[in-house]
Amino acid sequence: MTPASSGPATGPRKRGRPARTSASDGPGARDRILAAARNEFAERGYDKTSIRGIAKAAEVDPALVHHYFGTKEQVFEAAIELIFAPAMAAPDAVHGSREGAGERMARFMFGIWENPVSRLPLLAVMRSALTNEAAAAVLRGMIERRVLLRMAGELDVPNPEFRAQLAAGHLIGIAMLRYVIRMEPMASAEVDDIVAMVGPTLRRYLTES
Repeated sequence: MTPASSGPATGPRKRGRPARTSASDGPGARDRILAAARNEFAERGYDKTSIRGIAKAAEVDPALVHHYFGTKEQVFEAAIELIFAPAMAAPDAVHGSREGAGERMARFMFGIWENPVSRLPLLAVMRSALTNEAAAAVLRGMIERRVLLRMAGELDVPNPEFRAQLAAGHLIGIAMLRYVIRMEPMASAEVDDIVAMVGPTLRRYLTES
């Protein structure tokens, strides 16, 4: 008669949520993973960030990252949503007088870029989108769903989605020159001077029929 084994059962590991064996899998695990992902993508960019690296930074099993977020693209989407959280209020910036809509939007967006806390992760996301199509697709989808479509819903003009894209494209182009490429004299120009110049153009995009 063969004696019963006293060791742990072995066999193929099941996919899904890993066994809860330590404090690393607790109520704060998801938040730690998200914070780690935000920092990893900001510091390393999309290409050099891995699920394993995010898990190591969050001190969790890599399977837990997959459990909460799925693929690397899905982790990236969740992380940039956290990074872009201040920009999600951009549609609210068009509220108020029609005459000041362009200046309000420009001042709101430059306020985010000029903040050192939000600028560094924004730069990392922009650079990732420029060099990796998967990252670019995630960023496009988030901006379209969370910012531009909401903004278009606030505009009482023909072709509101197109108008919102024109305004956003104008500001993104300036942001690329000023913060990413750092082209002079744009890089060192006063924000008030930029706002005064672009405000009327943005107002025309957003309000003129």
